[in-house]
Amino acid sequence: MGFITGLYEWRLKTKIRQMDVPGHIVLALSESDLLADTGYFKLTSFASWCKEMGIKKVTVHISIIEVDAFISKNICGKLSSEMLPVLIKITPNVNVITRGDKEMIKHETEDMVLDISLGYSGKFELTKAMKEIMLQVKKGNIDPGDIDENVIESHLLFKSEPDIVIRAGGKRLTDFLIWQSVYSELYFTDVNWLDFRRVEFLRVIRDFQKRQRRFGK
Repeated sequence: MGFITGLYEWRLKTKIRQMDVPGHIVLALSESDLLADTGYFKLTSFASWCKEMGIKKVTVHISIIEVDAFISKNICGKLSSEMLPVLIKITPNVNVITRGDKEMIKHETEDMVLDISLGYSGKFELTKAMKEIMLQVKKGNIDPGDIDENVIESHLLFKSEPDIVIRAGGKRLTDFLIWQSVYSELYFTDVNWLDFRRVEFLRVIRDFQKRQRRFGK
């Protein structure tokens, strides 16, 4: 069975390398996925697979129910002490974003960028952007009639539009990058995060390559 799986992976990688890979991947997880025993190890594997495939930007969103302060602190602690030293060996361009962040670190290297969002939901991001815009209107810096898509996008923390959003082991949309992912491809895995293997990752990439993107047209 291992030989057959290895052969299948090799064939997938061969086909993948003949076409363009997505430039920006979003992986949506829940806090329970990351707090499980092998959850963090799986995340490092995922980052390695993306780097191997030449993907330039990876965003991992970890939803935290009601932004529980204890869970959030626990995840941040584990990320800082256990994960970051490993992830930085994969790419030095790592951001960990929480609800208190107003901007992300700008990196100067050309390595893959890995952004990890902790509870920074799409609703929260849009609400925060609207408040900032209204404050600028109040100060007289922005005329209400000039508010358009470009103004809104300029006040969003996440500027990049993902090519594909992966929902591991779930069948519902995630509350993340609501504005940015409107034209993104969506992929719902049949396996949960802890069982997500390299072969599942390769299937995602191959599936993306076979889709005909319409960007809302």
